[in-house]
Formats: sequence, C-alpha cells, structure tokens
Amino acid sequence: MEVENNNNGEKEDDPAMWVHDSLDHRGRTALRASTGAWKAAIFIIAIEITERMTYYGIAMNLITYLTGVLHQDLETAAKMANYWGGVTTIIPLIGGFLADSYTGGFTMIMLASSFYFLGLSLLTMSEFIPTLKPCNNVHACRRHQKKVHEVVFFLALYMLSLGTGGHKPCLESFGADQFDYENVKERKQKMSFFNWWNFGLCGGILLGSTVIVYLQDNLGWGVANLTLTVIMGISITIFYVGKNIYRYKKPEGSPLTPILQVLIAAFRKRNLPHPTDPKLLYEVPIRLKSGARLLHYTDNLKFLDKAAIIQQTDHLADNRRNAWRLSTVTKVEETKLLISMFPIWLTSLMFGLCLAQATTFFVKQSSMMNRKIGHKFEIPSAAIFSLSSIAMLFFVAIYDKVLVPILRGTTGNERGITILQRIGIGMVFTIVAMGIAAVVERKRLTAVEKGHQMSVFWLAPQYIIHGIADCFSLVGLQEYFYDQVPDSMRSLGIAFYLSVVGVGSFASSILITIVNHATKKISGTSWIGKDINSSRVDKFYWLLTAICGVNLVFYVFVARRISYKNVQRNVDAVDGDEEERT
Repeated sequence: MEVENNNNGEKEDDPAMWVHDSLDHRGRTALRASTGAWKAAIFIIAIEITERMTYYGIAMNLITYLTGVLHQDLETAAKMANYWGGVTTIIPLIGGFLADSYTGGFTMIMLASSFYFLGLSLLTMSEFIPTLKPCNNVHACRRHQKKVHEVVFFLALYMLSLGTGGHKPCLESFGADQFDYENVKERKQKMSFFNWWNFGLCGGILLGSTVIVYLQDNLGWGVANLTLTVIMGISITIFYVGKNIYRYKKPEGSPLTPILQVLIAAFRKRNLPHPTDPKLLYEVPIRLKSGARLLHYTDNLKFLDKAAIIQQTDHLADNRRNAWRLSTVTKVEETKLLISMFPIWLTSLMFGLCLAQATTFFVKQSSMMNRKIGHKFEIPSAAIFSLSSIAMLFFVAIYDKVLVPILRGTTGNERGITILQRIGIGMVFTIVAMGIAAVVERKRLTAVEKGHQMSVFWLAPQYIIHGIADCFSLVGLQEYFYDQVPDSMRSLGIAFYLSVVGVGSFASSILITIVNHATKKISGTSWIGKDINSSRVDKFYWLLTAICGVNLVFYVFVARRISYKNVQRNVDAVDGDEEERT
C-alpha cells in the first residue's frame, strides 16, 4: 500500500483516515475523524428545520392572507399561492446549477440565507411601518395605500423564493455530502440521513403550521414575521459556527458540459458500427481516478455508446483526449442516467400536483369547519396541516428503525426496497388520500346545505394519509434525484426533485383554470367558485384521483424499465467491495 503525506506533513499509511473526494474548511483533504458524518449533519439539519418552519409558516396561511387581508377571491388566491409555490420550487434549478458549477454548497447557502433574512425583514416591516401596512377596510382603503402594501408584500415573498432557491438544493446535498459513500459505515448512515433529514423537515413544518400560524391568527402577522426573522438570524449563525467540521466538495465547472460532449461525440460517430465488446470502449483506469467513481457499462440507449469509440482523430496535437470527440464510459453512463430520469420526473408530477392541494383547498375547507376544542380554544385553520407532519414524523421513524431492517433481511437490498418502489407506494397512498378528500368534502357540503358545521377533524384522514404518502414518495424522490445524477450534479439533482413539486404547483393552477372554464361552459356553474361553500371541490378531487390512477399505471410501466447507477468499486476502497448497485 502506498505511503502518502497527511495534511500536517506527516506520513500516513492508513487511507481509511482520509476522505479523498472531500476537503476541509482550509481546502485540505478531509480527515475522517474530525469532519463530516452526523456531527456535521446536525448543524445542517438545524437550519433546515428553521427554513421549513419559515416557509410553511407563511405558505400554510398564505391563501388566508390573500383572501382575508388582500381581499382576493378564492380562484385568484389559489392561483397566486400556486404560482408562488411553483416559482419557489423551480428557482432551485438555478441555485443548484450555480452551486455545482461555481460557488460550492456552503457559499450558496450563506448567500441564500441573506436573501431569506432580507425577505423576512421586509415582510416584518410591511406589517409595522404605517406607510407600508395593509388596509383593513377594503371600502375605505385608498388604492395607493393598498397597492404599496401589495408591492412590498410580493417583493418580500419572492425574495424568500430566491432564498429557497439556494437553500433547498444545497442544504440537503451538502448534508448528504458529509457522509463518505466509499466507507461502508458512512454509506449506511447516508441512507438513513434522508429519512432523518425529513424527520427534521417535518419538525419544522409542524412548528410552522402550529406555533407560527397560531401567532398569525391571534397576535398578528407582524409578530409572527418578527419571530421568524429572529429565529432565522439565530439559525444562520449556528450554521456558520459549524463550518470547521464540514466536508466540502470543490466545484468542477458546469456539470452540463460533459453531457453535451457525450451527445456531440455520439452524433459525430453516428455512422460507426457499434463495437462487439463493450471493453473496447474508452475508459480511464480506476487507479488513475483518485477519489472519483467510475460506472459499469449498461446496454440501454446504445446509440450513446458511440461517443466512447476510440479513433485516431480523437486526440489533440499534444496527445491529450479531445473531450468533444471522445467520452469515457462513465460520462456516457451518466448521460444515460439523466435521460432515463425524465420519464420518472414526468410521471411524478401528479404527486406534486396533489401536494399543492394541501396548502390551498384543504386549508380553505378547514376555515369553514368547526375548529373549536372545548368552549374557548379555536384551532387556526392552517394548523390542521400539522397532522400530516406528525404522521410523516411517526412513519419516517418507523420506516427507518423497523421496516428497513426487516426488509433488508427479506430482499437483500441495503435500502430494504428500491427507491422507485418506495416512490410508487407513496403514489398509491396519494390516490387514497385524494379519494377520501372527495368523500369528506361532499359530506361537508351536504352539512352546509342543512345549516350544520362539521368538525375540522373530519379532514384528519386525508392529512394523515398524505403524510404517509410523503414518507414514501417525497423521501424517495429526494434520494432518487440526489443519488442517480452524476456526482458533480448533486445540488442540481435535489433541484430536479424540487421541480416536481414546483411544476406540480403550476400544473395545479393550470388545471384549476381549465376546470373552471370547462365546467362553467358545460353546466353554467364552475366547480371552483368565489368561495369554498359555493364550489364543488369534491368533483375536482375525484378528477385528481382518476388522473393519479392512470398516471400510476404509466409510472409502473416506466419504473420497471429503469436501470440504477452501477458503480465500480476500487479494490482499495475502505469497505473492500468490488462493486455496488444503488
């Protein structure tokens, strides 16, 4: 075994002490004992809890604010909430790309945190400064005063979107990067990380949908926004304090360039015959790829293999490889993986669309139901969402500590079940949740017609089942898009997952518009009216249930044909395995 110099200039012959594909805060090879793993991940999970508490504290009651404070009708408010949710979960594509290409995860998180803090500060000022405050009386309100508050409010709201654009793709990938995939112990910890990451995420959502929503409804939006601003400032400080024990990845330029090189090289060699033996394709020997991971050859999308066919013209004058004419097998396989992801992304959009209903129509349903506990205490309308978070908290713990160990022994898979199976199970629960939501809404409308008011806890089943669905699909999507993208695209991979939720929100707005016009034209009465009691949201839920059912069939068809990343393992790797399939 080779002897190498450690970070202090001393000779060290134990490669297990170092994490060769990561750096410490001083730019040196990371020492395993003093960096990364759970001791570092806990700082990152802490700021994620605060970020989710902030986001959901605002998002859960946003439709109430739009209808109650800005006096928008239900259709407009639902669209505005979905647009904001969509933008907020699509901007991470930009943040993830910049982090992977240029800034690195830590720098992007700090930059995004400043936008988050400024947005919260502006929201707080819009509730306390007299010239920026909202107008309580819509009839006596001057148009100029109303317009000023709306401009400031939406400016602050979209500054939070910019903050989320850097936080969401980078925090989770930065947290997962604290675990070394080449170490068998840390690899299993990494698989658990996604479960416990979502446990913390749900804790933040729970606080946002209960404590913050309670402050909004009882002490005012200004007090709630001020509380979030102070807590965010504290959490940013805590995150920065942990910088000495984090593991860092060095940005390697645009991760999209190698993909484009594969496509161009394959097109240039499109007329060449396919080699009879994959071993004839070009690859860098694993011994020359220190810290990097090579992928095994797969026989799908064979037309891309031509990018790795070796020709005399594939090298430059100084004998260096021309990457635009010759790609490695690993780069070809990474391109195949990205192309294969698109059908999974597409068939996951219905899950994102259904997710959007929980923060829009579900909340408006609860606002029209009996929310009293006893004679005095009334639950805030958005607080019922906490049942979904509680369900996810409970089932994430059960899944990680009970189901996974049992399933590992049964299936032989380190994860218990495959990632795509986990996503599919969550989709089944989503269909069940939407069907129950339709039945409950029909019952609620019948009670309204009779002059009665149903208890808000009738919504509990649909929220709880949504929480179980999130435990499977939401966590599964995070893990799939993080794990299956090229190693240089980890932040962008998380952004791909977030775009499922974002595009789902936009799709929800589009579907609302289509359904609104179609039903009004056919029957003269829109399913989605000015308020929830004059609407037929139950029919809209049944429509979503039917679409999700058809979508599940397509998802299963696609998922059964997807190949996972197949990693070559260096024989000198810490755990000694020769290969591992994700």
